[in-house]
Amino acid sequence: MRRAEADDAGVRCVTLLDGRVVQWRLVRSHVATKLRIKVGPDGVKVVLPEGRDACEADDFVANNRAWVADQLERTRKLLATRRSGRRADGRIAFRGSEVAVRVVRVEGWRAPNRVALEDGAITITCAPHSETPVGRSLENWLRRQAREHIEAHVAATGGRLKRTPNRIYVMGQRTKWGNCSTLGNLSFNWRLVMAPDAVLRYIVTHEMVHLAVPDHSRKFWLTVQSLCPEADRARQWLVANGERLQLAGVEVDGG
Repeated sequence: MRRAEADDAGVRCVTLLDGRVVQWRLVRSHVATKLRIKVGPDGVKVVLPEGRDACEADDFVANNRAWVADQLERTRKLLATRRSGRRADGRIAFRGSEVAVRVVRVEGWRAPNRVALEDGAITITCAPHSETPVGRSLENWLRRQAREHIEAHVAATGGRLKRTPNRIYVMGQRTKWGNCSTLGNLSFNWRLVMAPDAVLRYIVTHEMVHLAVPDHSRKFWLTVQSLCPEADRARQWLVANGERLQLAGVEVDGG
């Protein structure tokens, strides 16, 4: 299968206005139509449409040095907030509420780690020395929960729109909550399951409507509003909490 994006050989550097040298990666994409810079916890990368010269990416980064510096500082502050805000009592966000996470280690447990929502808490049952980190088991469970809720709303919204996506992907994007490709594929961020249900419904509705209305015209927004009356409130929630949620981790103290 052809990858939508592929790393170019080597790592490039740019000197910011304060004299700081920052490394960035060049990523070629056969679906991108314009140059784009992405700054996140995993560093800086520049998406370059196929057929464009790498020198254009060098110039693009150099011309946007101030913006890159601002985004790097924003990411640094968010990561610091995440580190300082980790709760010692084992709680995570799930469907808009804080939920306790319990790890139960059972002697003689031979099955894979089991994750379940029980009595208002997420319980991870595993062997005392399980080879699979409980944090990974928890994230995998959250991804499955996200897919379940996303697919249910896709089906409900599709029935009203008379539209069906080609494929549905649940991924770990750092810059988007959802996307509708020209092929009719929908992709969603699994962290939506941490947000209130109304937020997940809005993002799914937004991308589903794009199957019928590809732009952000007045018709698009009227259709979204008619299918999802809580759209405005959901967008406001994302503005206030989206960046923090994007960086949310699912680390668990395994004891």
